[in-house]
Amino acid sequence: MASASAALLKSSPILDKSEWVKGQNLRQPSVSFVRCHPTSPSAFTVRASSYADELVKTAKTIASPGRGILAMDESNATCGKRLASIGLENTEANRQAYRTLVVSAPGLGEYVSGAILFEETLYQSTTEGKKMVDVLVEQKIVPGIKVDKRTVVSIPNGPSALAVKEAAWGLARYAAISQDSGLVPIVEPEILLDGEHGIDRTFEVAQKVWAEVFFYLAENNVMFEGILLKPSMVTPGAECKDKATPQQVADYTLKLLRRRIPPAVPGIMFLSGGQSEVEATLNLNAMNQSTNPWHVSFSYARALQNTCLKTWGGRPENVKATQEALLVRAKANSLAQLGKYTGEGESEEAKKGMFVKGYVY
Repeated sequence: MASASAALLKSSPILDKSEWVKGQNLRQPSVSFVRCHPTSPSAFTVRASSYADELVKTAKTIASPGRGILAMDESNATCGKRLASIGLENTEANRQAYRTLVVSAPGLGEYVSGAILFEETLYQSTTEGKKMVDVLVEQKIVPGIKVDKRTVVSIPNGPSALAVKEAAWGLARYAAISQDSGLVPIVEPEILLDGEHGIDRTFEVAQKVWAEVFFYLAENNVMFEGILLKPSMVTPGAECKDKATPQQVADYTLKLLRRRIPPAVPGIMFLSGGQSEVEATLNLNAMNQSTNPWHVSFSYARALQNTCLKTWGGRPENVKATQEALLVRAKANSLAQLGKYTGEGESEEAKKGMFVKGYVY
C-alpha cells in the first residue's frame, strides 16, 4: 500500500512462514476492482468467533492512545523509486539498511503501535543480523502483513455504481477471510486524490463507497470490533483550485464517519494519500479536537518517512539524524492523535506536498 494495499495484523509476537502462507490465499494482482461477486454472500460461513478475543485484543492494541501505524510495506519496485530519489540503487542491501534504521529507531513504539511490512521485510534481518519482526516486537509494535488486494476509487473516472459494489465486495471478502484466519484486517476503501473536483464531490462519493463497504462487511459476518478502517480523508481533489483548511477537512470527514461507521469499529487509521507531512498531521489533529467514538489516528507511509529518507541519503553517518527525523514525525502524529499538535518548528521539507498524479504503489 505504500498505504494502499490491504494488510493484516496479528498479535502473535512471531509471524512464521505458515501464517504468511495463509495470506497467500488472498494475493491478487494490484487491480482497482475485484471481479468476483457470488450471488449469495450469506452462503459463506465465517468463524471469526473462534478468534474473537484475539482479534479484539489486537485491534485495541493498535488503536491505543497517542499511537498509530507505520506503513512501510512498499513493494521492492516502489522502494526503488524512493531510493532513486536520494541517488541510491535499488538493491536488497540498500533496502535492508534503510528498513533497519527505521525499525530500530529508539523509542519508536511510544508513538507507533503497528507496522505494515512487505513480504521481503517480513523475513528480513537487520544489518546486525536480528529479525526485523523481533525488533518491532521488542518495541511493542505489532507486525503486519501486506497482501496485494488494492481497492481504489477514482472520482474523475466515475465511479460507476457497479465499480463501487465490486470494490466493496472484494474488501468484505478479504476481511472475512482474514478474520477466519485469526488476522485483523485493515479495510482500506481508498479514494484517490486525483482530480479537480471540490470537497463536496469527494464527500458524495465517499458516502456511497463507505455505505457499500459496511453493507457487505455485515453481509459477510465480519466482526466490526476486530477490524481497523484505513480510509482517505475527505479533501478536495489535488488539482482543485479551492483548497480546504484542516478544520474543513475535519468537519467533512467526521460528518462522514458519524453517518457511515459503526462505533463498534475500534480504530480509524487514515492514509495520507499524497498530502504533505505537515498537512496530514494538521488534518488529523483537527479531527481530534472533539471526542470521537473511535480511535482516530494514522497509518502513514510517505507522511512519516519523506523527511527521514532525505535526511539519510544513504550515508551511515546520517543514521542517528535520520532516526531523530522519523521520531519527530511520529511524535507529531502522536500528538495529533491526542489533539495536541501545534505545528510549531516544522521544516520546509515537511511542508512539501507529495501528491503524484496516477500514483502506482
